[in-house]
Amino acid sequence: MHPKALLDESTRLIEKVFKFDHPADAVVARHFRENKALGPRERATLSDTVYAVLRERLKLEWLARSGTGSKWRRLAILGFPGDRDFLKSALTDPEKTWLDACARVTDGDFLAPHRHNLPEWLAQALRDQVGKEFDALATSLNQPAPLDLRVNTLKMKRDAAVTELKAAGLAAQATPFSPWGVRLQDKANLGKLPLFINGGIEVQDEGSQLLALLMDAKRGEMVADFCAGAGGKTLAIGASMRNSGRLYAFDTSAHRLDAIKPRLARSGLSNVHPVAIAHERDERVKRLAGKMDRVLVDAPCSGLGTLRRSPDLKWRQTPETVAAQAELQGRILASAARLVKPGGRLVYATCSLLPQENEAVAGAFTREHPDFEVLPVSALLAAAHVVDSDQLVAGEGGCFLRLWPHRHATDGFFAAVWTKKP
Repeated sequence: MHPKALLDESTRLIEKVFKFDHPADAVVARHFRENKALGPRERATLSDTVYAVLRERLKLEWLARSGTGSKWRRLAILGFPGDRDFLKSALTDPEKTWLDACARVTDGDFLAPHRHNLPEWLAQALRDQVGKEFDALATSLNQPAPLDLRVNTLKMKRDAAVTELKAAGLAAQATPFSPWGVRLQDKANLGKLPLFINGGIEVQDEGSQLLALLMDAKRGEMVADFCAGAGGKTLAIGASMRNSGRLYAFDTSAHRLDAIKPRLARSGLSNVHPVAIAHERDERVKRLAGKMDRVLVDAPCSGLGTLRRSPDLKWRQTPETVAAQAELQGRILASAARLVKPGGRLVYATCSLLPQENEAVAGAFTREHPDFEVLPVSALLAAAHVVDSDQLVAGEGGCFLRLWPHRHATDGFFAAVWTKKP
């Protein structure tokens, strides 16, 4: 595609995404479906441009003020990746002069918001938690995430998977904490890899894998993934059960559950039973009350721990949406707890960095449910042979899992674990 046409296409796509009425990945995917003539290189450039602008919005909007013409075009120019000469071939002479002036701006010229590129309410909430680490955290949140994989232990061992990935020309290495994880530093077309096609690996962040380890689901047990989504944790739990017992994958979205089906087919699992429910109090849930050995509540949340992958979330979430999420999380956790049998385990998790969705929800549940006892996450991770597990916990006695992108190179995750008293 001609540089001018590619820049024009980037401009149109950025304007669509910045309406913020749908997730950015959904808007980009729909744009590609509607423009099938776009090739892989054009799609990669468009996607990279959009996500660069989302990550550095405040900085780029400040730079864009000194230019002329459409705001969306100026943002597209500033976020455009790769060869500057290729980009400049699409620009007018005044635009080239302006872009050169932008390139001469140094970090010292920017205010703090331009450097951290977070809405102020979120920046303050994170500063309150990590203090002097805030700059490191903000930097990590604005970097693209590596690609983490989980090895399907039903089919192979991690060392064999790493060897096969390296033989395919990929820079693969074992993740530092999860015994199932492999990290790729570069993008890869997994869809063409026999290892992926045959179900030997699945895409799953290392932090998400640790949540499945906290479940510690055993052969022959009755287990529920209460908010299964597209099933990444469900598949990990099913493999840890060695494809035995019964694993329910509940979700209120039948569409999301449909995404599990091809993954199940690759995985070789036959113990997973997807169930679409109307809400957390659905009759199909009530019938299983008191029967589950393990229940995972990976609750709907703000997703602010995943900004490396979904930078639009920081512009789409507000303190009001976070408060509404926290209320919903409490209701879902209380409903899911009814499934747990005496002696069973309940795991609550989010991919949020905010205490309102994490410690506050867990603390309220503990106070309101005296029949549940907190299990220290530190001991559970050590029992699961997680290396350096003491680095991953927070709270008195290591009672919570707390993962931070700048400390652990994972998405931001939280988890609390309880057992139901006999």
